[in-house]
Formats: sequence, C-alpha cells, structure tokens
Amino acid sequence: MKPNRQMTTRKQNGKNVEEDCNMPVYTLGIASQLSEIPAHSIRQYIDEGLIIPFKLESKRHLFSRNDIDRLKLIRSLIRNKGLNFSGVRALMAMIPCWSIRECPEEDRSSCGAYTENFQPCWEASEKGRHCRNENCRDCEVYHALDIDTGIKTVLKSLL
Repeated sequence: MKPNRQMTTRKQNGKNVEEDCNMPVYTLGIASQLSEIPAHSIRQYIDEGLIIPFKLESKRHLFSRNDIDRLKLIRSLIRNKGLNFSGVRALMAMIPCWSIRECPEEDRSSCGAYTENFQPCWEASEKGRHCRNENCRDCEVYHALDIDTGIKTVLKSLL
C-alpha cells in the first residue's frame, strides 16, 4: 500500500513550494494553536482513538496539515453536530475499509474492522491479513473522512 501523499502548494519567498500534507511537522502546542483546540482536548482525541499522530522515540507527538484538518473535523462534529466521542468513533467506524482496501472475503470474518460495529478499523483488536502490518496513519481509509467529505460522500464513491 502506498502512503497517502496529498500535496499542497504555497508561496515561499515568491516561489511556489510543494508540501506533503501528511508530513508530521507540528508539535502539540502548535497543533493546538492552528486547530484552535486546547492541548488537553487533543490528548483526549488521541486517547479515544479519533486521531493517530506521529510519535517520536521520545514519545512526543507530531502532527501534519491533514491532522490539523482532522482535529477541526472532530471539533466540528462535537460542537456543531452534537456528537460525543462515541458518536464520532461510530461515524468513523462506518467507513467500509474492506471495500476501500479490497480485502478478500475470506479475511473479513477474522478481521475486527469488519466485525466490530463501533470502532474504526485503525482501532480494531484484530486486523485482517491484508492490513495487519500496515501503518494505519498512512492508510487511505484513515484519510477517507476529512473536513470536506461526509460519510455519505465516502459511501457514494464506493457504490
């Protein structure tokens, strides 16, 4: 599986510079400022499995531009749509990873991502053979639901 490499272009010193939106470069404090979410809330999102930041050997977290957008999405779902952490997790669990990843039928019955109803695939206790050794942070399923894409849009794209 190829990592999700969404590129964006910005101006720097009058020149266009391309950036990888999934490159972890922001500390927790900077992520908090950019997303306008208190650091303790971001830690809760991590503990609840709603976001997977990059973790350094020192156990410090780094966040990407995509992570900042995901933090804003989670905050919007909680503040504007009235969801709690369980509701956000259940919404993310509705993303049919087996369809996006094209998992073989025989792998699905032993895969927690397919059998567990209220946990997103990256939080599944047992992963299928197809994604067992993959980094969920780089997976297209993890990035399927973003600030601009609702669950219905994701589902429609698969039909």
